[in-house]
Amino acid sequence: MIIVPIKEGENIERALKKFKRKFERTGTIKELRGRQAYIKPSVKKRETMKHAVYIQKLQNLED
Repeated sequence: MIIVPIKEGENIERALKKFKRKFERTGTIKELRGRQAYIKPSVKKRETMKHAVYIQKLQNLED
């Protein structure tokens, strides 16, 4: 559970901003989006390899 302490006279907008920041750091939304559809381990591995190749190409172009 996320608890955001509010000081006396603090603006509610600031408290909401703190809450949103804490909520985002927990990674709940990211996890929910990931669970919407099952991705086979082989597909995950293929995607990570494609990403690694892409990053490697970018690094080679810089050098």
